[in-house]
Amino acid sequence: MSAVQGWKVRGRVQGVGFRWFVQRQAAALGLRGFARNLPDGSVEVVARGAVRALSELGRSLAAGSKLSRVENVEILEVPQDIELPNFFDTN
Repeated sequence: MSAVQGWKVRGRVQGVGFRWFVQRQAAALGLRGFARNLPDGSVEVVARGAVRALSELGRSLAAGSKLSRVENVEILEVPQDIELPNFFDTN
């Protein structure tokens, strides 16, 4: 079963390769979607795929990458019919 999930990740997550970390994790899990920097210094992540893979990505976001320091991960309400790219983008 496919689902859509969104997160807003706060902490030291911009300028440290965090979006590329997310892209690698998402690709390995077979997810599509995007990770983008927000003006407030956080990163928004939206992904579509298997529920189990989305849960795993959520755990990866909370753990963060080597250079990041994740302080908070907020789950976002995302419409299930949102149009997402057929790959994982780091726009």
